[in-house]
Amino acid sequence: MGPLTADMVRSLAARKSTTGPIVSLYLDVDGQRHIRARDYEHELDRMLREVRERGGGAEAAEADLRRVEAFVKAGIDRSRTRGIAVFASSADALFETVELAVGVRNHLAVDHIVHIRQLEGLLERYRRYGVLLIDRQRARLMVFRAGEVHDRSELFDELPRHDDDGGGWDRDHVRDHAEAQAQHHLRRAAQAAFSLHQERPFDHLVLSGPEAAVNDVERELHSYLRERIVARLHLPVTSSDDELRAAVAAVEADVERARADTVVSRLRDAIGVAGAGLIGLPGSSDPAPIGSGAGSGVAGLGGVLQALGEHRVEVLVVSEGYATAGWSCPGCARLAAVGPHCTQCEGSMERVEDVVEEAVEMALAQSCRLAVCEGNADLDVLGRIGALLRF
Repeated sequence: MGPLTADMVRSLAARKSTTGPIVSLYLDVDGQRHIRARDYEHELDRMLREVRERGGGAEAAEADLRRVEAFVKAGIDRSRTRGIAVFASSADALFETVELAVGVRNHLAVDHIVHIRQLEGLLERYRRYGVLLIDRQRARLMVFRAGEVHDRSELFDELPRHDDDGGGWDRDHVRDHAEAQAQHHLRRAAQAAFSLHQERPFDHLVLSGPEAAVNDVERELHSYLRERIVARLHLPVTSSDDELRAAVAAVEADVERARADTVVSRLRDAIGVAGAGLIGLPGSSDPAPIGSGAGSGVAGLGGVLQALGEHRVEVLVVSEGYATAGWSCPGCARLAAVGPHCTQCEGSMERVEDVVEEAVEMALAQSCRLAVCEGNADLDVLGRIGALLRF
C-alpha cells in the first residue's frame, strides 16, 4: 500500500480505460466502527452483491472484483489504517492500493474511469498542519496530514539553575540569565518552524503550550507563519502523538467547516441566490444561466455540466456522497443530466451510472479546483453541486 499523494491522485485521474472496466473500492476499516474484520468484510460482501446484481459491466470485471475481495480478506493492518482505497483493472494493468489514516465512505463501482473523488476530497480537506508545542525549555515541531505524522523535530534548552540561597544578587543574576535563555529558546523554535516551512511548506499552523509561552513564540514567528495560525491550544509539550492527532483532527474539522461555508457563500453570491430562476434543479434539462464577468457562478447539475463542457469552471463545489446517473457523449465528450441526444454535436449519448464522478474527473483534467462539502445545508438547497466560473 502507498500513502496518499497529489501525484498519485492525478495519475489515477488520468486513467480512462477503453479496453475494459475499472473497479474502484473505498472501504471504511476503522477499528472503532468495525471491531472485528468480519464487520467490514460484511460491508464488502454487501457492495459486491449489489454491483453484481446491477450488471452494467460487472460480469466483465468479475476477475478484478475477486482480486479486490481477496486483497481485503487477506487481512489489513489496522493499527494506523482507518480506510483503504483499491483500484483494479486487469485490462489496463492496474492494481493500486492506498492506506488512509482517516475513514472513508464505503463505495464500490465498476466504470471506465477511476473514481477518485474521495481521494481528491481528502487531499483538499486534509492539508498539512504544522504543530508547534512550546514551553520555556522544550519545543516539539510536528507536521500532520490526514492523521499521519510527516515531519518531526525537537529542541531542548536547559535553563540555568542556582541552588545556593546565600546571595540575592546571584539569584537575580540567574533569573535574568534564565529569562534571556528562555527568549533565545523561543526564537530558536520559531526559526526552526520557519525553516521547515521553507523546505516543506505546511498550510496551517497550530500553537500549543502555556499561554505566556504561546504568546511569546507567536511574536517571534515570521509573518508567513503568523498568518497561517488557525488554533492556539493548551496541550503540554509532553503530549502523546495520539493526543495531538485527536486535537489536530478537531481543528481540521473546524477549519474545513469554515472553508466550506466560505466557498458556498461565494457560490450563493455569484449566482444571485435571491433569484430562484438562477438555480438549475438537479436533473433538469434546462441549465441554469451561467452569467458573465468575474464572480459568475452556476448551481444545479445541468448548468454545471454545461459550464464544464465550455471549460468555464474555476471551482467545482460538490456535496460529499452526491451521485446520480447521467449521460456522456462519445463524440464531443460533453456530459449532460438529460439524454440521449447531445445538444452540442447532436450525436447519441451513452448512459453513465454516476455523472457526478465523471464531472469531477473532467474538472480535474481541466485543472479546476475541487471543493467537497460535507453536510452543508446551503449547498444541498442549491442542488448539491455548483461551480464558480472563470468567465
